[in-house]
Amino acid sequence: MDTFLTLAGGFGALLDWTVLAFMVAGFLIGTFFGAMPGLTSVLAIALLLPITYTIDVIPALVMSASIFMAGMYSGSITATTINIPGAPSSMMTAIEGNRLMKQGKGANALGHAAIGSMIGGSVGAILLMAFMPLAAEISLLIRTPGKFALVLFALVVIIIVDKGAIAKGVVATLLGVMLATIGIDVLQPIPRFNFGTETLVEGIDIMPIVIGAFAISEVLIQAQTWRASIGTPDTRAEEMGIRRRDFVPPMSEIRRIGLFTYIKSAFIGYGIGILPGAGGSMAAFVSYATARSSSKHPEEYGKGSREGIAAAESANNSMCGGAFVPMLMFGIPGDPTTAIVLGVLVINGLQPGPRLLENQADLLAPMFASLLISALILVPLTLFLFGPWFVRIVSIPKGLLYSAIAVVALVGSYVATYSAFQMSLALGFGVLAYVMRRNNYSTVSMLLGFILGPDLEQYLRRSLSLNDGNPMVFLTSPDSLFFLALTVVFVYAILIRGRKRGIQS
Repeated sequence: MDTFLTLAGGFGALLDWTVLAFMVAGFLIGTFFGAMPGLTSVLAIALLLPITYTIDVIPALVMSASIFMAGMYSGSITATTINIPGAPSSMMTAIEGNRLMKQGKGANALGHAAIGSMIGGSVGAILLMAFMPLAAEISLLIRTPGKFALVLFALVVIIIVDKGAIAKGVVATLLGVMLATIGIDVLQPIPRFNFGTETLVEGIDIMPIVIGAFAISEVLIQAQTWRASIGTPDTRAEEMGIRRRDFVPPMSEIRRIGLFTYIKSAFIGYGIGILPGAGGSMAAFVSYATARSSSKHPEEYGKGSREGIAAAESANNSMCGGAFVPMLMFGIPGDPTTAIVLGVLVINGLQPGPRLLENQADLLAPMFASLLISALILVPLTLFLFGPWFVRIVSIPKGLLYSAIAVVALVGSYVATYSAFQMSLALGFGVLAYVMRRNNYSTVSMLLGFILGPDLEQYLRRSLSLNDGNPMVFLTSPDSLFFLALTVVFVYAILIRGRKRGIQS
């Protein structure tokens, strides 16, 4: 009963036109920042942080929540239209969405992404409000060995998903893990692999790799056909005869995906969001891999699978609700965006912990309500109002479009780090990713290896140090044993069973 009363109070606060205006402004800002490579929702809320000194806590939290949800979805816009994810969490959407875009079905792909985001975001927000205390207790059951096994599970699945290039997947993933070791040691304040230069002491920021691997490499690939395309618009958007109703997927496609896929992916995303540091990238990938392994149409994956889009987008938006749990209960951000939101709380004198829910529920409820409403309006606002403009991105002459993307991407990499060196790294990684893509090495595997590498090392070393170097701890811890068994199940489902299917067909 208390949960429903708190929820009702949260919606009531949004009836104040000033609070509502902040929510709408946050939604539009999040959509813009999320869609532009390099300008993520993390940066948007970071820029909002100084403003929170001059506004009340409720508008600040409401605006942060709407930026978070809108930014998580809008990364799929450029991921679908021009194969450049606006955020790392949209990598899996780019794989399937851009294939549909090349088939002249970009509006349909954006529609499925929006519906998946709406369902996943709504489920995540509802679960946040209903089960946050219980979810916090469950997350405490996963100890350090279990967290290592979870990260290992994610990396193994990353490698084996591309069954035709497992060796190249191993190389790309290990390259990402190796790049993540540059800088300060994860457990000791000692620099390593910095080659004697101070510029690498802090390590490599994620934004140069994201921008280089996707934006810069895509620009270089498009430059191969520069003379043929410069000054010539891509007419696919015109040939499609864009209509707003094209953004609404037919019910037959939604039924083919199945409500179970949406709900299952949303629960996966929420559960992963509860784990500190997991983030939208892991949520999207685990959900995508799970959907692929259990799909009735696995042959469609990698060729424009609507089910793959639905699974990835449902998970990464549901993660938004889960990521608030450890931040509010323990002061441990679930992802980089909630780390900035934690700063908004602290600035306004709110200390995370169980008592925060008991004593300040009236301040948190509007933020929860904003998260839910932002998810619910994704379809009508983004598709019917802005949808046609999203698809028309490809109608811009490629010379102008990709030149602008290169400039925005490099500026974004500088703004994200305020380092000219990190900006130059974006160029270097762009060239590296270009070579990798030309030789069929997965840049997605490299990026996810970079993201998950520090956690893999940290949890491995901590587990061994706490158990006198005995590796049997990973087989004696129930949580670790569960994720290791899950890894074996996925290897069997994707490789062995998939190979048997191929032989039978």
